[in-house]
Amino acid sequence: MKNLFRDASSPSEHAGPMCPQGSVACIGAFDGLHLGHRALIGRAVSRARALGLPAVAVSFEPLPREFFAKGVKPPRLMLPYAKAKGLFGLGCDRVGLLRFNARLASMSAEDFVHQLLVNRLNVREVWVGPDFRFGKGRAGDHDLLQEMGRELGFTAHAIEPVLEHGERVSSTRIRAALARGDFNTAAQLLGRPYAIGGHVVHGKQLGRTLGYPTANLRFGGKMPALRGIYATWVHGVADAPWPSVASFGTRPTVDGVEPLLEAHLFDFDGDLYGQRIEVEFVARLRNEEKFDGLPALVAQMQLDDQQARAILLQHTAQRAIA
Repeated sequence: MKNLFRDASSPSEHAGPMCPQGSVACIGAFDGLHLGHRALIGRAVSRARALGLPAVAVSFEPLPREFFAKGVKPPRLMLPYAKAKGLFGLGCDRVGLLRFNARLASMSAEDFVHQLLVNRLNVREVWVGPDFRFGKGRAGDHDLLQEMGRELGFTAHAIEPVLEHGERVSSTRIRAALARGDFNTAAQLLGRPYAIGGHVVHGKQLGRTLGYPTANLRFGGKMPALRGIYATWVHGVADAPWPSVASFGTRPTVDGVEPLLEAHLFDFDGDLYGQRIEVEFVARLRNEEKFDGLPALVAQMQLDDQQARAILLQHTAQRAIA
């Protein structure tokens, strides 16, 4: 990801425009890269290709809603790496994950336009989503972008809301669907099944001693949009998705703290440490629980195993028919 930049609004760190010939930029939180995001990015990429300019996606890390949250952080759909990789995959030539800190939060909308869009990205067109707001106190909007663009030599455009079943596609709707285990609705809004990827890390290896070894993924200290026990497919370990049962939570029976995704791959024998995998969620089995000791936990894990196998067998048959 050599065209990933972190802080293009700081003139002390960079000199001169990043895109001397000009650029077409789209701006948003882009959490999840759902159908609405894809429509916005697609429009910007299409215009960039027509003008012979680089397409630049600008987002923020942490997300503004995370930065301003008091106490427990709000849930999110994907991690920064996955978002950047996805933006490049959608055709963006450059991706900026700007550090959303106190300095950026206090920057006026006008300074954001001057320092980032004009001085650093040399924009010719800016594309935003419906109801887009930016700058200190969320004072900037599409109207301000249009007004400043007329003075500074760029045009600003906002796409229409993308609707699914008569309702606007949004990350909020997807988070709500995931929280209730409605993966069909989440997939419709995302344009793909919901999955979380990452490199397999070492855990306490308790699952191995209980007869249920797991491939563990951390969620980067972020708050996931779902918790519980799930029937899942694991991608990246074989030519076809591997059936599995996964737990995503804080593991209260063994005094866990950090949210951890633990996937037990059925009948799998191999070392996955350090390997990048992706866990696709199919169905919710139950909530995370605290059991009275390990024997009760193992008994429940056996039931989860049986239920997940049955669900995935049915899911395979349904996909074959489709």
